[in-house]
Order: sequence, then structure tokens, then C-alpha cells
Amino acid sequence: MAADRVAPAERGATTIADRVVAKIAAKAAREALERLPEGVSPPHAMVVVHHDTARVRISLELDYPGDIGRQCGAVRRQVAHRVRTLAGMEVPEVAVQVERLHSSAQGRIR
Repeated sequence: MAADRVAPAERGATTIADRVVAKIAAKAAREALERLPEGVSPPHAMVVVHHDTARVRISLELDYPGDIGRQCGAVRRQVAHRVRTLAGMEVPEVAVQVERLHSSAQGRIR
């Protein structure tokens, strides 16, 4: 029986598709935000994976007024943590693009 076992180096590799990592990143961005403004699109992620490294770009909409820098920092940290934990990839870059700001008093602000 022991002779039939395949050595670890010869078993193959696991590949995680870019779109799967993008879904992890988008969900992590939603987790990082205290709340999504009413009627907004959920965060969207684009990812480039090279070996065990993922570079992530998150597009999102935020409440206004609010601490935009703090919210973007929280998104960066959560996305890097979740991708590292769930996909086993290093995340040297998480770029956050705020597409719209939403004010509860005035509607959308561009």
C-alpha cells in the first residue's frame, strides 16, 4: 500500500481563478464597511493573480459626509486579510476607488 502513494511534489497544484479571488475581495469590502448606503451598488473587485500574489482594485460607493480615508483603510485591511486567509495569497496592493458619494439629505453626489 505505501508503495502506491504519490509523493507530495508529484500530486499537482491547486489553482484559484482570478474571478474567485475577486468575489472574496468584494465580499470582504462589504464586510469592512459599517453599512452600505441605501440604493447603492455593492463593492466590485478586479483582481490580477500572478503565482501566489493578488493585486486587487475595489470600486465602491460611500456615505457622505463620513471619514472616507478611514473607510478606505478598513476596506484595504479587510480585503488583504480575507484574501490571504481564504486563498492563501499575498496581497501587496489593494487600490480603493470611490465611484460615488451618497448623502442622505441630497441623494447622489458626484
